[in-house]
Amino acid sequence: MTHRMRLVDHVAAELHRIGVRYVFGVGGANIEDLYDAVHRAPGPIRGVVAKHEFSAVTMADGYARTTARLGVVAATSGGGAMNLVPGLAEAHASRIPLLALVGQPPTGQEGRGAFQDSSGKAGSFDARDVFAPVSRFCVRVSEPAAIAGALAQAITVAQTEPRGPAVLLLPKDVQQARIDVPAMAGAAVPAGTADPAAAARVRADAAQAAAAGTSRVPAVPRPDPASLAAAVAALQDASRIMVIAGEGAAGTEARGELAALVRRLGACVAVTPDAKDVYDNRSPRFVGVTGVMGHREVEDCLRRADACLLVGTRLPVLARGTLEPLLTGMPVVCVDPEPPFVPGIALLAGVADTLRTLARRVRPRPSACSAHHSPSLTGLPPVSGAATDYASAVAAIAEALPQDAHVFVDAGNAGAAAIHALPAPRDGRFVVAAGMGGMGYTFGAGIGAALATGRRTYVVAGDGAFFMHGMEVHTAIEYGAPVTFVILNNNAHAMCVMREEFFQGGARPENVFHPSHIAAGMAAMFPRLRVTSADNPAQLRSALRGSNDGGGPALVAMDFDHRGIPPFQPFLTASASSRAGSGATAPGRHPINEQEHAHDQPIHVG
Repeated sequence: MTHRMRLVDHVAAELHRIGVRYVFGVGGANIEDLYDAVHRAPGPIRGVVAKHEFSAVTMADGYARTTARLGVVAATSGGGAMNLVPGLAEAHASRIPLLALVGQPPTGQEGRGAFQDSSGKAGSFDARDVFAPVSRFCVRVSEPAAIAGALAQAITVAQTEPRGPAVLLLPKDVQQARIDVPAMAGAAVPAGTADPAAAARVRADAAQAAAAGTSRVPAVPRPDPASLAAAVAALQDASRIMVIAGEGAAGTEARGELAALVRRLGACVAVTPDAKDVYDNRSPRFVGVTGVMGHREVEDCLRRADACLLVGTRLPVLARGTLEPLLTGMPVVCVDPEPPFVPGIALLAGVADTLRTLARRVRPRPSACSAHHSPSLTGLPPVSGAATDYASAVAAIAEALPQDAHVFVDAGNAGAAAIHALPAPRDGRFVVAAGMGGMGYTFGAGIGAALATGRRTYVVAGDGAFFMHGMEVHTAIEYGAPVTFVILNNNAHAMCVMREEFFQGGARPENVFHPSHIAAGMAAMFPRLRVTSADNPAQLRSALRGSNDGGGPALVAMDFDHRGIPPFQPFLTASASSRAGSGATAPGRHPINEQEHAHDQPIHVG
């Protein structure tokens, strides 16, 4: 028995069937039929219209990171499609499962001067060449009958390790076509499916149903037996083990398995900057954050260890900082679907299953951690006449933050301070877009998370990030998302100013802005938005606590001096050297310039 329906109605029904509750995006002529189908679909699936396609992707990203489900974004052709690229690049680098449904001009107009043609015909560029590098799977659906297999395969690939975005390019006439759909159609993987046998059957069904030319679905990764044996031997022989856990452990919901293995190994635990929530920050085993925004206790603990276990991280430059010389002198085991960026024994497999396997094979041992001390906050040099320092502001945020809230931290000096000093909530996510590090990511991502979970979500961002994508506050108002936007305003691209000062012979004026009154401006634009301008940490704490009690969004802004140095290792090293140096230097011959490229080259971060 079959049903005849529009192709887009089938897509909407399949998304609803696998548990998708929101389709984020921006409308347009070549995607309007899909939005119509989502609007008409039975059940709790809803379209959310963002202000910009980049933010729509990050909404789907935030949805996926807080639910461990597939995030979905939809956009029209042309500029709308191109605006998806940076958000998909972040999801690809951070391995976030997304599905992008991208409208295209009708097939009959391809290569004939169609508006926004990206078919690759008659001199137009091919959208597949644009999206392929930032996706795990990209297919143009040119025949309506191919949608069942292509959709199933895209959903499966997005959720198969290494996870990431999948893209379906949907011409308008294909979207409108009517297709025969079996009553029990659909081979897509339900969100959260963890049964390998079921997943294998789904992949086989999807491969058979996929249209010719679609990409091969990767197999579920399992650890190589020889590598597994070598890893167990390395961990057994070690007397002190240091565990460094990353976003992959949080994204695959492997926190419980991680904690169980840590107890069995008697290990100490550090986390990468994008994974503060993957291990209890208040545990006696927790030693802090790794990398250029982290804590000196991590390096101290690693010096005492004789083996290191990486979990859910490849340990990129941002996360490893000055740890690389120490890691080259000890056995390193990496549990991750992809190989690490440092030499070691790679267990290329699913994180949770591999952690359970290791826990069964290694013998339990007593804790080798020293007496616990909270990770120390880096002492920052005072700034004459500066506004409230970041450490005081972050302490106020910590006092107000609900322990079931989600936190999304943006790039820049404000982000560095939060990564360093803000403890992750016990029962919520602490998210940093460390894949591409794009400014403004948090405004969409925080909204997606808040809508997905209904929990109060904090967005911590500077004015630079706000001016890029802060108008998504309007989206939060429209949909009643419980987001508190915390804008730490230093009227500058201050991290760029710091780089100019320390590494380029002196700060230039273009990255320092005329003062802006963000709270006053947002209050005038949006009378329904709860807005507060805080002058000190006490006011900031009070305003944030007030935002927790009401529904919908709120915004709190606070001013800082752009000369305040954040807890960012290259800046702190340069500042200390500058204060210890003698006299002024000629422009272009700043002594720290040479130092960064000589001493700090392994931890150079943009």
